[in-house]
Amino acid sequence: MKILIDEIKIKKPLKIIVMGGWFPLTSNTLLQRIRQHQHLRDLRNKLLHLHACLLDTERITYEQIRGRVSSAELLQLVIEHEQFAWLHRISELVVKIDEMLEADEPVSLDNVQNLIADARTLITPSEVGNGFARKYYAALQREPDVVLAHADLSDLLASK
Repeated sequence: MKILIDEIKIKKPLKIIVMGGWFPLTSNTLLQRIRQHQHLRDLRNKLLHLHACLLDTERITYEQIRGRVSSAELLQLVIEHEQFAWLHRISELVVKIDEMLEADEPVSLDNVQNLIADARTLITPSEVGNGFARKYYAALQREPDVVLAHADLSDLLASK
């Protein structure tokens, strides 16, 4: 369910408690925070979709060489096997987003901007770059679903 921010009307001022006392929360501040959280949730979902597409391509590659694996075996491979280790970078970014969304303190604009910059850097493919960038480039060359997920995520990142 998506909330239409522009339709929210705040009738009386809200306050939040912060260290040292109460802090008035204006409707603009509240709307900004709601938009930030929505953007982070969208980013999280698009990263998870990209991760799933990449995981599917790695699973296929693995199974072509070593035979079919069950879901439980795949989970163990994702955690422990070096072929899947490069995908941990996306998982770590998703965990950062989850921690920001779950935190008791408000999410700072700097933290959001840094996270977006990290995501942009992470999904920059390169034929000759670091391990992640090379493997990501290869996945983009062989799998249309990865290309579509990348484009979807890139569109979101370009909007901020």
